[in-house]
Amino acid sequence: MATPNRPAIDAVVLDLGNVLVGWDPYLPFAGSMSREEWQRFATEIDFPLLNAMTDRGVPIAEVVALAARKGPALGDALRGYYDNFERSLTGPVPGVAEIVDELRAAGLRLVGLTNWSAETFHHAEGAAPAIARLDAVVVSGRERLIKPDAAIFRRLAERYDLVPERTVFVDDSSPNTDAAAALGFVTVLFTSAPRLRRELQRLGILEA
Repeated sequence: MATPNRPAIDAVVLDLGNVLVGWDPYLPFAGSMSREEWQRFATEIDFPLLNAMTDRGVPIAEVVALAARKGPALGDALRGYYDNFERSLTGPVPGVAEIVDELRAAGLRLVGLTNWSAETFHHAEGAAPAIARLDAVVVSGRERLIKPDAAIFRRLAERYDLVPERTVFVDDSSPNTDAAAALGFVTVLFTSAPRLRRELQRLGILEA
């Protein structure tokens, strides 16, 4: 449904991690350390930074080597995370697969845009089969660009002929939705499937 001030929406772009598929990086360590110990480990190696590097396309082996410079045991632990990465995926985020199916039935184009290592992305569809029902997925590790860099949004739009003003972008990170909004995308900050449904109804692309 279009409004006098907004063109009709014809596409939806979905983040994957913690939108379509749950992700908890502690879980590969659950048998060997407590969550508190994991937090200390993650802080010591700067896990968010190293994880972002793999999302940007840096080979996992190089990132593990960086952690090992702070101590061989730290490198071994991080290697274990990637060797057991599938354990970090907790399955479909409740209620979102149903929304994907309703959007497909409504004729919307559906594209994924995810910050994810190219080396571990093969685990995604098994953990959340709805990912396979998207028309395409742009994986940051393959592109060597990550959100919220405006360049990855521009590449997405050019590759799939998306008009930002006619495209809803859904992500659980406010820096990512802010970056997309600055480029003209209609944005929804994801917190739960019920709230996403309400926002899509408000935008007129799902029936109330």
